[in-house]
Amino acid sequence: MMRRRTILRAGTAAIAAPVASVALTTGAAQAAPVRIQGVDLSSVPKGEARGAVFRYANGTAGDPVRILQEGGANYVRLKVWVNSPDGYHGKPQILAMARRAQALGMRTLIDFHYSDSWADPGQQTKPAAWQNLSSGALEQAVYNHTYDILDGLRAQGTPAAMAQIGNEINGGMLWPDGRYTNWPQLGRLLTAGVRAARAASPGIQIALHLAEGGNNAGTVWWFDNALAQGVSFDVIALSFYGYWHGTLDDLQFNLNDVSARYGKDVLVAETAYPFRTDSKDSHPQIITAREPVAGLPAIPEGQLQWMRSITTVVSRVPNNRGLGVFYWEPAWTAVPGNGWDPYDPNSGNAWENQALFDYDNRALPAATWR
Repeated sequence: MMRRRTILRAGTAAIAAPVASVALTTGAAQAAPVRIQGVDLSSVPKGEARGAVFRYANGTAGDPVRILQEGGANYVRLKVWVNSPDGYHGKPQILAMARRAQALGMRTLIDFHYSDSWADPGQQTKPAAWQNLSSGALEQAVYNHTYDILDGLRAQGTPAAMAQIGNEINGGMLWPDGRYTNWPQLGRLLTAGVRAARAASPGIQIALHLAEGGNNAGTVWWFDNALAQGVSFDVIALSFYGYWHGTLDDLQFNLNDVSARYGKDVLVAETAYPFRTDSKDSHPQIITAREPVAGLPAIPEGQLQWMRSITTVVSRVPNNRGLGVFYWEPAWTAVPGNGWDPYDPNSGNAWENQALFDYDNRALPAATWR
C-alpha cells in the first residue's frame, strides 16, 4: 500500500444473493468475533531503531507488539522486500519479528512484494538484481526468494501460518513480465511462489491479494484467470479502505460472492482509518478529509467504529468463510528517518494519522476494537 490505482476488468455475473445493507457500527456495540485479528507491523523494526516509543493508553511505555496483542491481535503481517534500499523489510527483520510474535502466542502472515520497494496496483517493479533475467530465471528467482524466507522461519521454529504471493496484484507483478495482460507468464510466476511456499513450509496457507475489496467484477475477472492458469491457493485476500474501495455493502457482496463462487476463505488483508486530519511531521497525510467515509468523522471514535464495522462485515460471510481483518501499519508513527520513501532517509510519514497510537504515542481506543 502506498499508491492506489485499481485495475478494472469485466467479470462474469455475481452468484451471491443480495445482502442486507450494512450499517456503520455505532455506540458501545462490539465487533463480531472473527478468527484472525491482525496487525501489519512491518514498520516496527525501523521505527524502533529510529527512536519510536509506544505507550499503553495510560501512558506507560511498552512493546508495541505486546500492546496490540493485549488489545486482542492474534496475527502479525510482515512485508518482504528483496533488496530494500534502507536495509529493512528483509530476512533478518522478518525472523526477529516472527520470534517476537510467537513469544506472545501470535501467528504470522508473510507478505511477499517481489520488489525492492513498494508493490501495489500502480507499481510492481522488478528487483534490480532480477531486471535482466529470462522468464525461466525470473520464475526460479521467485521460487528461491520465497523458499529462503519461509524456510528460515521454519528452521528457527516460527513457521509462517500464511503467505501472500504478491501484494495488491490486481495488475499482476514483476512488470513487465507478469502484467495482467500476460496471464500465462503471470500464472507461472504465481505458481513458482506457491510451490516454494508449500515446499519450504508444509501446511502453510496461500493467499492471493488484490486491492479490490468493493469491486466484485474485477475480483471475479482476476480469479477466473488465475484458476484458468492452474494457480493453486487457499485464501482470497482483499484490501478495503472505505475512502477508496467502495461501501461496506460492496465489500459484503464481494466477500459473500467470491467465497461461495470459489469455495475459499476470504480475508481483509488491509484496512485503516484516520483518527485526525493533520500531520505530526512536515509531510502531508494521504487522507485528510474530515469524514473520509460519510457519517464517520476522522476522530478516535470514528476509527474505532470503522474497525468494528468492517469486522462485522467479515463475520457475516456465510459458512464461516470470513477469516478476519488486518489493520495496516498501526504502529507506523512519525519518527525522523522512518518515512515513506526507503530511498530518502529525510522523507516523512504520510500515515501517522491512521496509526493506532496517537501523537503522544498512546494506544487509541481502536487498538482494542475487537
